[in-house]
Amino acid sequence: MSQGGFSKARLARMHKVMAGYVERGHVAGLITLLSRRGETVVDTIGCQDLVRKDPLRRDSIFRIASMTKPITAVAAMILVEECRLTLDAPLDPFLPELANRRVLKRIDGPVEETDPALRALTLRDLLSFRMGMGFLMTPESQQYPIQKAVNAALPQGIDPTHPHAPDEWLRRLGTLPLMYQPGSHWQYHTGSDVLGVLIARVSGQSFESFLKERVFDPLGMRDTAFCVPSGKLGRFTSSYAVNPQSGALELIDDSQDSKWGQAPAFPAGGSGLVSTIDDYCAFGRMMLNRGKLAGERILARPTIELMLTDQITPAQKSVSPFSPGFWDNRGWGLGLALITGRGSPGMSPGQFGWSGLFGTVWISDSVEDLVSILMIQRMNMGPTRIHEDFVTLAYQSLDD
Repeated sequence: MSQGGFSKARLARMHKVMAGYVERGHVAGLITLLSRRGETVVDTIGCQDLVRKDPLRRDSIFRIASMTKPITAVAAMILVEECRLTLDAPLDPFLPELANRRVLKRIDGPVEETDPALRALTLRDLLSFRMGMGFLMTPESQQYPIQKAVNAALPQGIDPTHPHAPDEWLRRLGTLPLMYQPGSHWQYHTGSDVLGVLIARVSGQSFESFLKERVFDPLGMRDTAFCVPSGKLGRFTSSYAVNPQSGALELIDDSQDSKWGQAPAFPAGGSGLVSTIDDYCAFGRMMLNRGKLAGERILARPTIELMLTDQITPAQKSVSPFSPGFWDNRGWGLGLALITGRGSPGMSPGQFGWSGLFGTVWISDSVEDLVSILMIQRMNMGPTRIHEDFVTLAYQSLDD
């Protein structure tokens, strides 16, 4: 048994199973990390790019997509601790574009048919994804007038040369009615993008500068940012998606000619960051340590404990579809998911974390003192079990 309580034989099993995904062409490469009781085990398999065949490195850089959301939430809670924001006060003074909201009479109805919002939006609404606006997760919802309108207003559609892209996006969002009354439904994603704009306005800094100064630099997250500078492109991974007909990986973003190679017009609080596995481990360990890492305190223990408290009622979960079975053993805190019940060998109360569109996964476990991270760069995972296998293998490797 090693210091961290990992079995060497079972770590070898983890390597064999995960390497199989690379050998079968499901992913170009992957990195796994397990950190427990002072020991960190990292396994790097495969390559950064299927054409150039550069081997993956421990410090390879990945698009972490929605794993940006918990970082954005931590930044917002820093402003709460400094009394520059409060969780339940109206945000109208900071976000006038979202004041005096109208709300759809029915979710599939015309965007012109609305009622007044019963109350103003709050920071808690944004952090808990109950602002009344977000992704609708049913197939028919893509045909709803409101979903089409929201898609048309996405940040990606803003002119990259626009001098105030975050403000322009918020202005566009403010022309649309809310889908639901504030506080009534959980809806994914949009709250985090609004948070990025809010944090910049309240702090008086750009969103990316605030993150660097208050989160990344104190935690030693040197490679976490909204773009990859030219000097680091040699460590950047290419991203892929699966062709639904052939099943083969197809390049969707070349690391050497990537949109992440330049600063974005809209630094998205919901999905915009790149990072490395050790950078994100520092963030995951800070959260596990209740706000502190290596002498640097980012948030107070009670603040982290609040973030790890389920904010979504059973009634709200029942009317808030996400992936099948998502709410069976999960809740949502302030900016991240929580495990509320034991659903599998690798799913038990005490876990929290989130995943990203390109296949990255982060889990911190308060009971096991464990941080588990998987880094890959493949969209539309389809029938592959790589995520489930990773979590199972992480927990089967424990030896105490």
